[in-house]
Amino acid sequence: MSPIVKRKRESFRIPSKYLLLLLTTVCIFMMAFTFLTDMSTAPLNKVVSYVVVPFQDGISRIGSWIFQRVDELGELRLVLEENQELRKQIDELTIENTQLQQDKYELNNLRELFALDAEYSGYEKIGARVIARESGNWFHVFTLDKGSEDGLAIDMNVIAGGGLVGRIVDIGPNWAQVNAIINDNSNVSGMVLASSDNLIVSGSLELMGQGLISFKQLIDSKDAVKIGDKVVTSNISDKFLPGILIGYINDVEQDSNNITKSGTLTPAVDFEHLEEVLVILELKQQIED
Repeated sequence: MSPIVKRKRESFRIPSKYLLLLLTTVCIFMMAFTFLTDMSTAPLNKVVSYVVVPFQDGISRIGSWIFQRVDELGELRLVLEENQELRKQIDELTIENTQLQQDKYELNNLRELFALDAEYSGYEKIGARVIARESGNWFHVFTLDKGSEDGLAIDMNVIAGGGLVGRIVDIGPNWAQVNAIINDNSNVSGMVLASSDNLIVSGSLELMGQGLISFKQLIDSKDAVKIGDKVVTSNISDKFLPGILIGYINDVEQDSNNITKSGTLTPAVDFEHLEEVLVILELKQQIED
């Protein structure tokens, strides 16, 4: 038997040019039909309202949300940039404010020194800055940034703030060491300005914890010395020039011998904060000669 051969069915295909022509004709027909008739578009509008409008609304919402996020990101970037700029300005203002406070502090110190210079105008003086001090809470021994090359010499008196600080005890070409009147080994011959009674002012670092220094050998037979009286350097002092303010009487007590009195003084100088001082360029021996 001969095999049966099945013939492949040929598929029906419309040429593309005829298909395009057909679709164009349908479109023209629908356009003409819509234009020339009064056919209601309500069903089409209804379909659009149920299908297209929600889709458009969703797209619009998403677009609005994306636009808002992009806008917020832009604003956030601007805020971060402004914040960084403000931080920079704050740092600059902080530095400037610190410098202004420092300048104000130095100006006040210079004003005090200027007033002190005017008060002791009879003496030739030179300004110096404190550059070092011995350990402790007080400027009982400290170093200045001027020395023999600037005309300084041992035993020259040093003043600051309200009065006497101490005297130079060691010196180099460009430095000088000062021993303050509050130091334990310091003794100054003083005088109560109101009564002209003499006494000895002795340094005491222990008493300086209370802001005081001691005095002794006060002869006050008339009980004329009062709390608050000024004490200045005496004219019989061998190291200190006369008339320089030391401090103020804080308290007075009768000694056991019933002849002399002792007590404490409040120093005229703030020995906790010393930065600039004045050095009197004269020696007691020179004045006596």
